[in-house]
Amino acid sequence: MDPLFDKYRGLVGWMVNERHIFDVQLTWMAYIKDENAWSAVNSNWLGPVIGLLCLDREGRVVAWNPKEKVAGIAKPERPRRAPYRPHRPKSPSPRGRVLPPMPPAPMRGWSPLSFSEWLRQ
Repeated sequence: MDPLFDKYRGLVGWMVNERHIFDVQLTWMAYIKDENAWSAVNSNWLGPVIGLLCLDREGRVVAWNPKEKVAGIAKPERPRRAPYRPHRPKSPSPRGRVLPPMPPAPMRGWSPLSFSEWLRQ
């Protein structure tokens, strides 16, 4: 279970096994398939996921983890359709206190979307 941070160093969610994204209340919010995030609520495409980086549909960073180089990408092509929606995973065990890292300035800049806005697309 890896923490995800926003551009303000705030803990915004968790990525589990690079397959599922949970919010800070440990509610399942998205699943990852073929390096793309899809809403667990409505199966809408949220954007690419590169390792522990969540990007918006324009290729800009929404959420990050210090294990990854924080950089955006060129505007990605929209996938054709959502993959099958996996069964709801078991909620992970809560973690202790997480110290926020210093965010670097990503190439292409930060997304104008907050993490919660990104999840609600």
